[in-house]
Amino acid sequence: MFSYRVDDKLCMTLLELHHAEELFRLLNRHRNDLRKWLPWVDGTNTVEDTKAFIHSSLQQFAAHNGFQAAICYEGTIAGCIGLHNIDWHNKKTSIGYWLASDQQGKGMMTRACRALIDYSFKELNLNRVEIRAGEYNQKSRAIPERLGFVQEGIVRQAEWLYDHYINHVIYGMLAEHWE
Repeated sequence: MFSYRVDDKLCMTLLELHHAEELFRLLNRHRNDLRKWLPWVDGTNTVEDTKAFIHSSLQQFAAHNGFQAAICYEGTIAGCIGLHNIDWHNKKTSIGYWLASDQQGKGMMTRACRALIDYSFKELNLNRVEIRAGEYNQKSRAIPERLGFVQEGIVRQAEWLYDHYINHVIYGMLAEHWE
């Protein structure tokens, strides 16, 4: 199983079914903030919905095609981070993440992303990591910018967000340019 200690307060651990209730409660408490940028929030209405998501992410992990992890701060789930599908032929992946609004501003997402990027380049031997963020989601965009990613472009109308399309800004990092 995947588990990665980032520092003395922060770790990432593979989502498992026993996380479902805590994860759902966190999502439910922060539903209004999260739905501004995440299209799946309205479709997650019960603990069973969260269990179905975790089950699917465990299948993804078993297929060696990425994973979804809980970001735990001082032993409590504060958000999620994961590798979307891994393109093994081209040695690339993308990172997705979200953090509860009351946990933001502590630098934990930047630290978690840095650790996951290290893992992707050093342990998985990937060549490219991509992060996509909503064009007007400044907090999400600040992460790859802070980590030295190159802004590579904008995909217009990349995602349907409830009642409108949003553009995605694409950021990329290559193994040869990682610190």
